[in-house]
Amino acid sequence: MPELLEDSTQALESTTVGIFRTATVVKGGRRFSFAALVVVGDRRGSVGIGYGKGRGVPVAIEKAQKAARKNLVRIELKDGTLPHQIEGRFGASMIRLIPAAPGTGVIAGGTARAVLEMVGVQDCLTKAYGSTNKKNLSKAVLDGLTRLRTKEQVASYRGVEIESTAVDEMIALGKRYTTETSTAPKQFAKPAKEENEGGKRGGKRGGGKGGRRSESTPGGKGVTATVTQSNKPKPKPKVEETEAAPAEEAPITDAVDQAPAAEAAPETTPETTPEADKPQD
Repeated sequence: MPELLEDSTQALESTTVGIFRTATVVKGGRRFSFAALVVVGDRRGSVGIGYGKGRGVPVAIEKAQKAARKNLVRIELKDGTLPHQIEGRFGASMIRLIPAAPGTGVIAGGTARAVLEMVGVQDCLTKAYGSTNKKNLSKAVLDGLTRLRTKEQVASYRGVEIESTAVDEMIALGKRYTTETSTAPKQFAKPAKEENEGGKRGGKRGGGKGGRRSESTPGGKGVTATVTQSNKPKPKPKVEETEAAPAEEAPITDAVDQAPAAEAAPETTPETTPEADKPQD
């Protein structure tokens, strides 16, 4: 992880690429010593590689940082990427550095990434050939970066005008695309409706385990509608309210008691009249 160097005049960051341990066999046993490979940079075009040794790891890293600050070099970049493709060599290691469009990122291994990020490269493609030794590969990356030249520098050296290169067109296209994307209104996707709330894995077909089941079994089709209807209280129909109104009248027993009294009236004996008592001629 990058570490900020406070005692330096520049805003430098340091990252440790590797720690190496060696052992010396003496009469009393083994005597260990450590070495550290450190990359120092400001992420604005300055980078340096340092190598230090010591009896302990902190001492070795300290010495490597001092050596890296002494060996800082200036690298020419083009809008966060490389101005052109380049190959770097050191010993048996060879690496190819390829410029990339904005948004690509640094596509590289751990050793090459440490050097490129400390320089300030944001978009780059790399391919390593031969030995992948950390010491040789880091120096191969630095060798390729130091031989980079911008279009303006080449034009001043040759005394001619150079047209726009493929890297310039790629950077312009990437910037235009990012600008259009940032200004375009954001469209949020609508949330998907859950067709089967009862089953978590079943989806459309069924409930719990997703198998085909009949409508009567739990988790099958139609269970959701049945459950929701049973849970919700059913509203009372208006018809029941109209029928319940006559219940406030007199009870049925009173009506039954009054009925015989009305029917008994015609059964009373007729009164005798004087005309009926007279004998007929």
